[in-house]
Amino acid sequence: MSQLCSWLSRWFRGLKNPRNAAADLASNGASPAAPFSAPLPTPEILIVGLGNPGQQYAATRHNVGFWIVDRLAERAGAIWREEPTFEALVACVELHGRTCLLAKPLTFMNRSGVTALAACERWSSLDPTTDLLVLYDDMDLPTGRIRLRPKGGNGGHNGIGDIIEALATKAISRLRFGVGHPGADGPPVIDWVLSPFAEEEAEVLRAAVDRAADAVGGVVEGGIVSAMGQFNAQN
Repeated sequence: MSQLCSWLSRWFRGLKNPRNAAADLASNGASPAAPFSAPLPTPEILIVGLGNPGQQYAATRHNVGFWIVDRLAERAGAIWREEPTFEALVACVELHGRTCLLAKPLTFMNRSGVTALAACERWSSLDPTTDLLVLYDDMDLPTGRIRLRPKGGNGGHNGIGDIIEALATKAISRLRFGVGHPGADGPPVIDWVLSPFAEEEAEVLRAAVDRAADAVGGVVEGGIVSAMGQFNAQN
């Protein structure tokens, strides 16, 4: 695990803005960013990466949603800030000329709907069926494989399940990021998703996180259907 953990550590430390390292995924072990007084701009798109806060979860399979929004923030040089009303860390970025709000819920996975609902209630212009994209791990896909979908059930994932329940719709666009399956002879699934990736998966993960970030940009630019045609076919 040493090379993978070292890569993650370098990634977190290397974020362009110092506050990114301090706030990171709330998973770098550092204190969250302090709240800002300046109001957030009204986003056109809400992008929620799912994961669990805390250093002990930073490198786990369940936290890949955090990794992807961190990559987007890093590319944009964005500043993470704590938004208590959302119970989340948030960062504003411009993607293809559109104002997007990245969010990392600090509620733990099973209460991810709190953040999505609070944002949609603050900005009535946000339609969860067209203006929300959720990023999360999926055991039914091989490690690093990504799949975009415009709607669907929870597939046994408690994070997207809580968002579906909170927003009362299954028509939520999502990016599923493969984390592999332990198999019949492997550990229980809860232990699997809360365990780190294997060291030999590091190279796949580097490229896959970048590809997932590109896919998010594709959704923002051309919509979920167009991005599906481009990025689902690459896997």
